Amino acid sequence: MSKSLYVSFYMMLAMAITVFAGIELRATQDYLTWGGVLLTTAPFLLVISYVMAFRNIARTSARFPTLIVMGLIGVIFATRGYVLNANTIAPVLAGIGFVGFLIYDYWYSSFDRGSDQLQVGQALPKFELTDTAGNTVTSASLSDKPTVWIFYRGNWCPLCMAQIKEVAAQYRQFEEFGVRVALVSPQPHKFTAGLAKKFDVAFDFLTDEDNRAARTLGIASPNGIPAGMQMLGYDSETVLPTVIITDTGGRILWVHETDNYRVRPEPETYLAVLRDNRFLGSTG
Repeated sequence: MSKSLYVSFYMMLAMAITVFAGIELRATQDYLTWGGVLLTTAPFLLVISYVMAFRNIARTSARFPTLIVMGLIGVIFATRGYVLNANTIAPVLAGIGFVGFLIYDYWYSSFDRGSDQLQVGQALPKFELTDTAGNTVTSASLSDKPTVWIFYRGNWCPLCMAQIKEVAAQYRQFEEFGVRVALVSPQPHKFTAGLAKKFDVAFDFLTDEDNRAARTLGIASPNGIPAGMQMLGYDSETVLPTVIITDTGGRILWVHETDNYRVRPEPETYLAVLRDNRFLGSTG
């Protein structure tokens, strides 16, 4: 099963288990057994719901250790219910919920990546993008000043939106360094244009048509969109969240290729790199 199918399937399964366990808890008043089942799914759903609703969390812990502990406790409680009441379905559901979460946590969230095209000290490979006015721009034309390139998956991704919000809040500091911030996504152009209007900062909001730039850089993610998002106009292929900092002339100073989509660098990290490379950034 591909990751795009798994995440959609698991979310629906977790919701079904949560609803069923809640109904059973109310009907049986067996708080230990069905409360245990709820511990394997409900906390994670609450976290995801909060992240999606408020879009102000740009990163999480890599492995959700608290949720793992809660899920393990939930399995123990549900199993104890089986021992005391011969309730067979509760531990099965708890096991499914917990294992499903572990698969999400360790397999779905992780990237097996590392682009050979992105090496510190080398020139950024050449590619073309589309600006908000619909004009074609080249990576070379955007190399007249130090640039922070942020490749994000799309407006549908709450972590990406929170990440952009963080960077936008620091735009004056980027201006102080004379640094361009280029936000690049393979999403439909209308979504990128809408995002530019929403934030109204002096950043370059750019569309990567057909994900060609991401492929050139070795950061494309085939079938990286959760199944069902295509109905909202997104393509199945997206980009792996990546941050690249280049100097004047387009030489790569720093690259962050996260191996977990929920782990992103903070804006202060970019600023620290720019401070450390200030003369490189201004002279090429």
